[in-house]
Amino acid sequence: MQQGRASLTALWVATVRARHQLLDKPPVLDDPVALKIIGEPAASMLRAAPALSEDLMSRTMRAPVVARSRIAEDALHDAVQRGVAQYVVLGAGLDTFAYRNPYPAARLQVFEVDHPATQAWKRSLLAQAQIETPPSLHFVPIDFETQALASALDDAGFDATRPTFYSWLGVTMYLERASVFATLQHIASASPPGSEVVFDFILKPSTLDLLRRSTLGALALFFARLGEPWKAYFEPRALSAEMRRMGYAEVRYISREQMNEHCFKGRADRLKIRSLRLGGMMLARV
Repeated sequence: MQQGRASLTALWVATVRARHQLLDKPPVLDDPVALKIIGEPAASMLRAAPALSEDLMSRTMRAPVVARSRIAEDALHDAVQRGVAQYVVLGAGLDTFAYRNPYPAARLQVFEVDHPATQAWKRSLLAQAQIETPPSLHFVPIDFETQALASALDDAGFDATRPTFYSWLGVTMYLERASVFATLQHIASASPPGSEVVFDFILKPSTLDLLRRSTLGALALFFARLGEPWKAYFEPRALSAEMRRMGYAEVRYISREQMNEHCFKGRADRLKIRSLRLGGMMLARV
């Protein structure tokens, strides 16, 4: 993202999630707050013509966005059942979990970590939409490229001695590889056993066939023109091996087939993650 400016991709993702609430029944991700946080003018436009420009490409782009959040929140649910009581949303953008959090504050504290400009913009949108900030939520402003995650969390009241669940969605592709590895290494080395991280990433172009490589290049150019270029790409096996070297006891790559089985099985509509998949997900436990 450009210095001092809120993330345009954060707004795009929130709009995709809002459109999902209107178009896809039942929703894979039940997120009514998405329609509120994008603002009433944008929400009214979606409600007036929810199927505007709806086509196969729209569904293809929408499916992985809602699936990654559903998988992350389901994994969080499992972690809470095991006693994990802290949830860190890295690069939170306009994520809405904290505002529909089903757990009491005594059971789950939520820490939203993001760039100061994006976080200030989000807080203004929350105020405009009259979305209350729950007592379980802590805002953690940080620039991942220049600031240490540990100190920023500590300033927000985070307890590093307690097992924690981290989600990191739609972020790693905008960082340098060194920054991605530094954050993963921090989680592995500084978190107590039972802590987990789930994140997504863009596949390394050299691992893709010509069609997917061309599509990836076109999408990368689109986001670069928005001022948010993709920088980091990964190959799943190499990434998994590197994470094990960092000290993760369990590392699981979530395949397209597994995502479809988890999120889209038995649906009557055509919403699913198709073969033209350009990214992946990892779920790892310390």
